[in-house]
Amino acid sequence: MSIHSKVTQWGNVSRFCVERLADYSELLSIEIAHMRTQLVRDVIALVALAVAGLFTLSFVCIAIIASFWATPWFIPVVWAVAGGWLILSIVALLVLRMQRPVWSLDLLRGEIHQDLTTVKEALK
Repeated sequence: MSIHSKVTQWGNVSRFCVERLADYSELLSIEIAHMRTQLVRDVIALVALAVAGLFTLSFVCIAIIASFWATPWFIPVVWAVAGGWLILSIVALLVLRMQRPVWSLDLLRGEIHQDLTTVKEALK
């Protein structure tokens, strides 16, 4: 290949990359807006679930403890409720640690991967 054809080839590739850069920025802004909407909806739902769940569980725990109020089992039941919460907290922490992070910009990543493949093919 001559130098002129190499320069022309690289010029075509650079024009392609510059044109795609505008598309990437538009796609990124669309995906960020979608992620923001989804995040707000998920956070509101999780907060409502957490508040309702905590109220429910606290009343259940109070009911369990109150059921054993004047019995010899009162102190063991109180410690059993506390131990149950400790075990639940440890399990939740382990589950959280074992989850892998989620990559949410899949569409943008796919477009960039396709364009890199196109550029590699053009430079052969």
